[in-house]
Amino acid sequence: MQAVGGTTLNAEEPATAPKRFAPRAVTILAVTAVIAVALDQWVKHLSTENLEPGEPVRILGGLVHLSLLRNSGAAFSFGSSFTWVFPLITLVVVGWIGWMATRLRSVPWAVALGLVLGGALGNLGDRLFRAPSFLHGHVVDMISVFGPYGEYFAVFNIADSCLSVGVVLAVLLELTGRQRDGSRLVSEKKAKATKEKEAGEPA
Repeated sequence: MQAVGGTTLNAEEPATAPKRFAPRAVTILAVTAVIAVALDQWVKHLSTENLEPGEPVRILGGLVHLSLLRNSGAAFSFGSSFTWVFPLITLVVVGWIGWMATRLRSVPWAVALGLVLGGALGNLGDRLFRAPSFLHGHVVDMISVFGPYGEYFAVFNIADSCLSVGVVLAVLLELTGRQRDGSRLVSEKKAKATKEKEAGEPA
């Protein structure tokens, strides 16, 4: 079967046969998300208990500073006047990942989606349960690189890191032709070369 962009679907099962999700992959997705949320909330708890606003802690020779910040918006405080929008966006992302999980059979994709889900839920918890109010909660950020106050890059947290790593991993999986159902997309040229090589081998 030929896919869009001159690619050929190379899978053990017929391309027309829908694949159900693999319990192992879904379990890995769930465990990855739980670990991401737990780590994010633990670090946020330590930060709020031990850091003071305006008093950054310098570590790793100044490469990283721990600076307590409560952010009502997204990166660089973008959208701070529309805090209620971010929980709604997160719910859409969670729903999309839930739909993706119905055909998930790839462990790498399970890790990528688990990181995205965990990151989204980590910050959603702040939006829902932290001050000043429900749906308007401020996200706790604490990691500032190259400067103490986010001079060179937005101050972020563990949830943001998980989300970013998950997205990057997902992009790499797409670029290498790895599909969420466990199949792989290979270029038509490569598939033809493989077929010719196999045909030329002695029986």
